[in-house]
Amino acid sequence: MQALASVSDKLLFATIVVYALAMLCFAGEQAARRARAVPARVLVGAGAPLLSKDQPGVRPAAPRGGIGRLAVVLTAGGAVVHLVTLVLRGIAAGRPPWGNMYEFSVSVAFVAVAAFLYLVADGRVDRSLGAFVMVPVVLYLGLAGTVLYTPVGPLVPALDSYWLKIHVAAAVMASGAFLLSGVVALLYLTRARYDEQTAAGRTVRFPLSLGGSLPAASSLDRASYSVIAFAFPVWTFAIIAGAIWAEAAWGRYWGWDPKETWSFITWVLYAGYLHARATAGWKGRKAAWVAVAAACALIIDYYVVNIFVVGLHSYA
Repeated sequence: MQALASVSDKLLFATIVVYALAMLCFAGEQAARRARAVPARVLVGAGAPLLSKDQPGVRPAAPRGGIGRLAVVLTAGGAVVHLVTLVLRGIAAGRPPWGNMYEFSVSVAFVAVAAFLYLVADGRVDRSLGAFVMVPVVLYLGLAGTVLYTPVGPLVPALDSYWLKIHVAAAVMASGAFLLSGVVALLYLTRARYDEQTAAGRTVRFPLSLGGSLPAASSLDRASYSVIAFAFPVWTFAIIAGAIWAEAAWGRYWGWDPKETWSFITWVLYAGYLHARATAGWKGRKAAWVAVAAACALIIDYYVVNIFVVGLHSYA
């Protein structure tokens, strides 16, 4: 089994390399789009074509395939290697491959990539977002393979339960989707600010200038919402399943352990996001900032609490 674990470790490195190449290709397409962008001024009463409110100051040229398609192919190929990495790790360990922070991080990154590829294939997001999605994925995997790496081994007694397959699997799926939604929300804020600056005739500098090659702000807003709307019920189920597991393991459903507290804070922020959009009509910047705050809470819940805070979940 150690041989399978060693192969899994090598495949993780290969996954990072392929994703990094895909990120460079996506970035190349982004640069090409910006180079082909045609400035367009709105001339009132002069018969000039009006720009939509989503693109007030620039008309990016349509994508032309080539390097962008190669980037998608590399991402899909990397996802296959990524999946094999997880499968071999699970076989080597004789259990689901999410029993420690290393395995959890690798799994979350896979879900984020798989969700991105699905949304691109479904036409809900543009592949031009790929460079920005690949950045946190590569960082996640790099951190997992170095700082968080744990040799394959049996579960600690507290995790040796069938609830691992239920609670942690749901947490992995929701966390990966929330990671993607946080990236899209940040891109929405970049695009919206870019639109505002160009509409006012102001000079736009890097990194705000990246907004010119992003999809329309409204489409980014819808994409972020659709991902959160999918992930939130899964996260809710993960918390409920975790509470049931806690009662079986520790004799209480909820004890405000730091992990439980920050999981609840994350849940409240995402619930507030969905509630505000449904009742107060919060679309756009206000909703995006809530989504970003929720993504930050999720990072604190996982990395800060697990590494720096002592609690019942410190073994994770």
